[in-house]
Amino acid sequence: MKLTRLAPAALAAALIGLAAPHAFADQAPLASAESKAAAHRAASAPATLDTLSRFFARDGKVALKAAAPHIEGDAVPVYALSPQFVAGKAGAPVAQLEYLASTAVSSDGQKASLWTVQQGSAWTVVNIATGDDESRYAAAGAAKLPGGTVFQEPQINAWYVEKGDKVLPLDEDAVKAIGANGTTLAAYQKRVAKAYGDKLPGSAYDRSGKAGGYAETAEETRAQAAQAAAVAEGDTTSSTAVSAVAGAGAALALGLLGTAALRRRRRLGGRA
Repeated sequence: MKLTRLAPAALAAALIGLAAPHAFADQAPLASAESKAAAHRAASAPATLDTLSRFFARDGKVALKAAAPHIEGDAVPVYALSPQFVAGKAGAPVAQLEYLASTAVSSDGQKASLWTVQQGSAWTVVNIATGDDESRYAAAGAAKLPGGTVFQEPQINAWYVEKGDKVLPLDEDAVKAIGANGTTLAAYQKRVAKAYGDKLPGSAYDRSGKAGGYAETAEETRAQAAQAAAVAEGDTTSSTAVSAVAGAGAALALGLLGTAALRRRRRLGGRA
């Protein structure tokens, strides 16, 4: 199931027109090797693996004691469309780092993505989601445009890879948005400014209660907090598991997590 597309506009207080390609940064900030290693340690910690066992066993697909989850590969940085880029700010990269994702695999082959963020000096798992989108799209982007930045436009659940003045699609939603052959960075900025420009943080849309200037309402935020509390008490029937340490505060800190998590909940039980 796909997310409903938002009404036109979603990221800045003023609609910005077409900007020259050279006005934007060539690349989003990179995640350090130390950060990736710390995220991997958080994902593979015994307490996290225990939670993963409950997550994989939640629908009876595998016995709790037989789940035996393990972390596969390195943590990958996950980037999402930058509000500054949508607003047309000079020097802004197309995307900003949201979290690091590690892929977990159970004994019966189920996969899940663990989202980790830095809180103070520690890295913490704040979400467990079905599937391995993050690592798959990171690999697909590297193959399609080596050295580029793989990022998500979470409002429409589209994945892209960008390098220099080129933006290429990585999934069907992205193809619908920019075409199979991709587009220029300037043309992409014009499109997202038109789509999201009046819904940036600080906009009237944002002040009306939409968390982060996106699609999440105050009610949805409270629902996620309740879901996190349920998981903390061992209720693994929730389709998205959030770490008890992180709680709702970490979800809000991520900015775009609410929209992405909503997509994950809707897709549970089958790929969209």
